[in-house]
Amino acid sequence: MIGQVSDSELELMKIIWNEGGKALYARIMDALEETGNHWQKNTVITLLSRLVEKGLLKTNKIGRRNEYMAIVTEADYQAAQTKTLLDKLYEGDAKGLVSTLIQREMLTSMDYEDLKKFWEGGGGIDERDT
Repeated sequence: MIGQVSDSELELMKIIWNEGGKALYARIMDALEETGNHWQKNTVITLLSRLVEKGLLKTNKIGRRNEYMAIVTEADYQAAQTKTLLDKLYEGDAKGLVSTLIQREMLTSMDYEDLKKFWEGGGGIDERDT
């Protein structure tokens, strides 16, 4: 089972996923800087260590540098968290979730058309927004 992570841990996972599933510590720090996050070295190391403990990352030593590799894909993490949300808020009722998305206008007409095509087997879902 894939557990939940904090928002800060998720931010680090997204960096690693965006780097093709693995990233050197220095690249992670650069990516944080690029997004305006000026986290301290100890904070980042602590968060990465927690992700290793939670089984989402593993480390590989390359000389004196650490490379962090995702054990869990972004798609698998999203699926696990969606299932948790569905079970927790909707008692496993996917129709309830979709109904909320439609009623609260969180699903655009374009999203609906893409899903309809997918459901009817006419092609994949357009991933421009995901």
